[in-house]
Amino acid sequence: MFNKKIPNLVIARRTRRAPDCALQTRPAADEAISPTRSLHSLILLLAACLATLHAHAVDLRIASFSVDATPPLGSPLCGAAVPPANGVDDPLFARGLILLPEGQSPVVLVSVDWVGIGNEGNTAWRAALADAAHTTIDRVAVQTIHQHDTPLCDFSVEALLAKAGLSGAMFDPAFARDVIRRAAEAAHASLAHAVPVTHLGLGKAKVDRVASNRRVMGPDGKVAAVRWSATKEAEVRAAPEGTIDPWMRAVSLWNGDTPIVVLTYYATHPQSHYGKGQVSADFPGLARARRDADLPGVRFIHFDGAGGNVTAGKYNDGAPENRPVLVGRMYDGMKAAFDNTERVALKDLAFDWKVEPVELPLRPEIDLAAEKKTLADPNADPRNRHDAASEIAWTERCLAKTPIELSRLRLGPAQLLHMPGELFIEYQLAAQSMAPNDFVCTAAYGDYGPGYIGTAASYPEGGYETQLHTSRTAPEVEGLLIGTLESLLK
Repeated sequence: MFNKKIPNLVIARRTRRAPDCALQTRPAADEAISPTRSLHSLILLLAACLATLHAHAVDLRIASFSVDATPPLGSPLCGAAVPPANGVDDPLFARGLILLPEGQSPVVLVSVDWVGIGNEGNTAWRAALADAAHTTIDRVAVQTIHQHDTPLCDFSVEALLAKAGLSGAMFDPAFARDVIRRAAEAAHASLAHAVPVTHLGLGKAKVDRVASNRRVMGPDGKVAAVRWSATKEAEVRAAPEGTIDPWMRAVSLWNGDTPIVVLTYYATHPQSHYGKGQVSADFPGLARARRDADLPGVRFIHFDGAGGNVTAGKYNDGAPENRPVLVGRMYDGMKAAFDNTERVALKDLAFDWKVEPVELPLRPEIDLAAEKKTLADPNADPRNRHDAASEIAWTERCLAKTPIELSRLRLGPAQLLHMPGELFIEYQLAAQSMAPNDFVCTAAYGDYGPGYIGTAASYPEGGYETQLHTSRTAPEVEGLLIGTLESLLK
């Protein structure tokens, strides 16, 4: 299994071609160029191209880490949208990978078994990990898997709640900061055990009967029904799967014939049943634990894709006995994607990290004055006050023009995207179409501040995901993100 033959070297050769920099030397029509200047320009051009190729060549070491992220009993879960923790079905983790390319600053990728990490919460995580790994914050991506029986983390929202006398209402800030501290310590300690990488592995497999589109459309082009993670209505479950990405993708890093780290990517809301106060990493986390047992010593890190409008609702009515069924299907996909791995030598591949800061368009229906009034009202429903704090935090961030950073790691033929919010699956499929010859993997649920991020067409269609207090972005977000994806991938 671990000694896969490299099927061909086409992908390696493709990534080694010189950049298209000849256009930079084309003169204006009315500009005369002397032979001496032309030769000088050619020498500069060749030097620039060679420097670019050298900078992108990869001699890579990696380190990985994992810390327990299970909250104490009594902690709020899912931003207090479900009962607080009264037991633990299975533990939560924050797992990370530090890539150490020679001649470049480290890159840190982290996945956390929490429902969301937003605004100043996301910044705090990234800043601590950047310091621990001796890199800059723009080279750190922190995503969550979005299980619902897990904590939230948003220090911008917590600051607003604290001023209103509601500190700790949506999450336990002391616990969150402790996990950040321990994750940074583990990341720093892992650097002493970094190992060289000789091969990159890529594989994928279809996942059987897990994902289905949450938005069941009616004949009028509007959302007729919502297929929740647990859908009890048989007629709603019977509707077609709809738009999904059925593929589990696996990116593995190897030292010789030994796998070191395996990153998996799959897009769906990751819960089978929830809301009873039992902390759980649910079916993705439990499937990941089975992979841990399969290959001890290999670090498995899972990322949730653009599953904002995707759930397991077609195949799940919420009965507890369905959880192990979904675990098995998820596990089968993870294992098959890894078993289908094809490896290529790393020494000839490109390594490149790219960041695009974006200011997402603010939803115009948000009434900042009204939200502040709700937050300040001690007689208002607590859930409404929580929602108001989240709306205020995001609106003030937009007004301050504080961007979200989208990033992409290129490793040879693999392009790994890191995106914000509860992103619709259409963005993931669009990214793949932009780079059809590459192995494009999307990790969503980065900065959780904006909530759901729909397509332009989805807002007038109605439905849960694009309503006020659920999505904080305007329909124009699609044009901005599509342009940003094109910039990152091309």
